[in-house]
Amino acid sequence: MGALLEKAKIALRIVTTDFDIEIMGLIEAAKADLGIAGVELPETLDAICEQAIITYCKLNFGELDKDVVYRRLKDSYDEQKAQLSMATGYTKWTEAE
Repeated sequence: MGALLEKAKIALRIVTTDFDIEIMGLIEAAKADLGIAGVELPETLDAICEQAIITYCKLNFGELDKDVVYRRLKDSYDEQKAQLSMATGYTKWTEAE
């Protein structure tokens, strides 16, 4: 998780370790949220999965100044989640019997 934590901190423009626990919690929450949507994250996260998780962190870290920014980030995350949940490489599709 160290590399992903550092990437999230860069995206959030955080240079201190003061928020590491909060950011790690957001990373875990993002993974759980993607899992609820049917996304099975690979053992080694690729750039697409990392970006969805980082977008979730940006959406939920601190307080956003404007509703427009919140909506833009929410729409972006929802789109990323939807795309991952429909991609065969990130889900387990079963044949209807």
